[in-house]
Parts: sequence; C-alpha cells; structure tokens
Amino acid sequence: MNILEDLKLQYKMGGIVQRLIFWNVGLFILSLVFFYSFKTRDFSYPDWLALYSSSSHFVTKPWTLFTYMFLHGSFLHLLFNMLVLHFSGRLFLTYFTGRQLLGLYLLGGVFAGFVFLISYYFLGMYSVLVGASGAIMAVLIATATYAPYMLLRIPLIGTVKLWQVTFVIVLLDLIQLPLNNTGGHLAHLGGALFGFIYVKLLQNGTDLSKGISKLQDGIEGLFSPKKKTPFKKVHKNTYQKTTFTKTTQEKDINQKKIDDILDKISKSGYDSLSKEEKEFLFKVGK
Repeated sequence: MNILEDLKLQYKMGGIVQRLIFWNVGLFILSLVFFYSFKTRDFSYPDWLALYSSSSHFVTKPWTLFTYMFLHGSFLHLLFNMLVLHFSGRLFLTYFTGRQLLGLYLLGGVFAGFVFLISYYFLGMYSVLVGASGAIMAVLIATATYAPYMLLRIPLIGTVKLWQVTFVIVLLDLIQLPLNNTGGHLAHLGGALFGFIYVKLLQNGTDLSKGISKLQDGIEGLFSPKKKTPFKKVHKNTYQKTTFTKTTQEKDINQKKIDDILDKISKSGYDSLSKEEKEFLFKVGK
C-alpha cells in the first residue's frame, strides 16, 4: 500500500477532526504554490479568498466569510492551529457528535469573521483576516462550557481543569488585543463567544448546527463514491440457502474484524494499526 492510498484510508477512517486537518493542510500546500512569494517569504492572498475588512470587498465577495478560515499565514500558524484543533476536537467528541463538530466549526468561523468585520468597521481600521483560529476557539470554548471540570494532564504543569486552560487562552487574547494582530484576537474572541452561545442553546434544545452538519455526508463521500445500481430486478436462485449461509458467515467474519480495527483506532489512533490491518481496511474501503 503506497503513501497516497494510506492517506486516503486515514482520511476515510480518521473521523471529522482528521478530515478538517487534511483540508487545512491540503489547502495550505495549494496556497504555497499559488500565493506564496519565496522572495518576500510571505503570502499574498487575493480579495476573493481572504476576508478583507473593507465593506465594499465583503459586499461583492461574501463567500470569503467562509474561505478565509481554511487559509493560513505561515507554517507555524497552521501547525499551532492544527494542534489545538486536534486537542479541542477530541475533547468535543467525548460529549457530542462529529456532525455537531463540523457544524460548530463552520458556524463558529463565520461568526468570528463577522465579529472581525463589524469591529474594524466601527474602529475605522483596515486589515485582512485568514486562519482557522476563530472556528477552533468555538470548539474549545463549547467543550469547556459543557464540561468545565474535565481534568487534563499537561506535561511540566500537571493536572488542571479544562476551564482553567481556556481561561488562560482567552485572557491572553484580551491582553494582546491592543498590542498586535488585533483582527486575529477579535476573531478568537468572536469564536469563543459563539462556542459559549452554541452550548447554552443546545442545552435548551436548540442545535444551531443541525442543518449545516449535513455537509459531513458530502465530505465523507469525496473518497467513497456510491456504487451504481442500475437494475433492481430480482432473480431466483435454486441454491439460495447454501450460498446465503456461506456469504453471511464471510460477512460476519469481515464485519467482526472491521469492528475490532475501528475499536482499536478509537482507543489508540490510526497509527497503532499494523500493516496488515491497514491493508485490510483499504481493501474493504474499495
């Protein structure tokens, strides 16, 4: 099994957090090709992709409220965001579903972008926003709002509560707000506010991500196209009993093996699988 096949399998079996990481990393690689200047060592994103604070830009290109959250300004920017996404996403999935995570991520990013636009409009300032930080903050704060006393073990620090970690992160954004990257910190705080609102509404029976979370079906289908079934005619088989029993037994054995492997992934991650287990999943995925 080559590297491309292995990546396809990881995308298919890894869950929504890993898929979002794949999307961000993949689009960053494309950004390097089309928008990075090795001479100035900087990205130059066009106004039809990045979120510009100018109201005239936004009115003519409203989709940038979505596209900006899949772009990053540097490798370190991407790396830090993906680490926090992996951390906060895994915690979120302890209590909620992958569909809710996808919906919260997208809506949180859009809300963070709105906060950036409105704030810069009233401040009379001009800037450009890229990055998934606002969307990721929504996921992190939503988890902390729902389970503030979850215990975490942090190297060199020890055991802390989740609300303590998120409090420090939000406090750092507030402190740095007037110093540098004002737009980025405003987006972080906007995402944090949305994460809080999302959970409070969810606890009252309103799931804001209910509609948008259906997009996950489309994302899952990118690497697993549906098989065509043009004929529905049923034919009789005189050896139906024997064939059915044998086929059912084989399916039961394969399903048991798949369940065992998926259980292993959920406990130890995809990388814990042996080469034979990865190849088996790839063949089944075909």
